[in-house]
Amino acid sequence: MFTSVNHRAAAAYKRVAADTGVQTANPHQLVSMLFDALIQSLNQARGAMGAGHIEAKGGAIGKSVRILEEGLKAGLNMSQGGELAQNLRGVYDYCIVRLTQANLRNDAEALAEVISLIEPVADSWKGIKGNDAAASPATAGAGA
Repeated sequence: MFTSVNHRAAAAYKRVAADTGVQTANPHQLVSMLFDALIQSLNQARGAMGAGHIEAKGGAIGKSVRILEEGLKAGLNMSQGGELAQNLRGVYDYCIVRLTQANLRNDAEALAEVISLIEPVADSWKGIKGNDAAASPATAGAGA
């Protein structure tokens, strides 16, 4: 019913640490954080779906869609990103459609498909060094 003081303090520390991390991150690190949050929410959705927790599944899928739409897709630089940005936009759009279907139909296979599409992109992004050239907004937008 009530949370312990230690739990509340730990939660507050976690929020401050996350806020500080975002404020001090370069564009490359921000995209990495988006991918981490996306994969985490996709895995939460998978767990909730498997356990039959409909509300938690819907919340996690909704968060995943927002990360894709408002974070990764919105960060694409279509004018400078060329074919890579166009391809990533297509992948993100497809993932959004599949997540919507997964939520509506309680479709674990659609959710697994999205995870299988996003994980290699996230791993590739993390493989790029976050130096000044790779962290410029034009490159970060094209890679996100």
